[in-house]
Amino acid sequence: MDASTVVAELNGNIATVGYGLAAIGPAIGVGIVVGKTIESVARQPELQGRLTVLMYIGIAFTEALAFIGIATYFIFV
Repeated sequence: MDASTVVAELNGNIATVGYGLAAIGPAIGVGIVVGKTIESVARQPELQGRLTVLMYIGIAFTEALAFIGIATYFIFV
């Protein structure tokens, strides 16, 4: 194996690990959004419908971060 093969292989592994680390943020964010929604419904059950819709919107925006991480990987590779 020459040095150029090792460097190319190393970049691929680092990019995969980088995306794995980048997925931690959205996972924590979704957990916070869902947890706060459950707390809110426990306090005011009559707002469950509205809070559920807002929760799904919050999850969608939070998961957009994961999709940006995937796109960034493909752009820079």
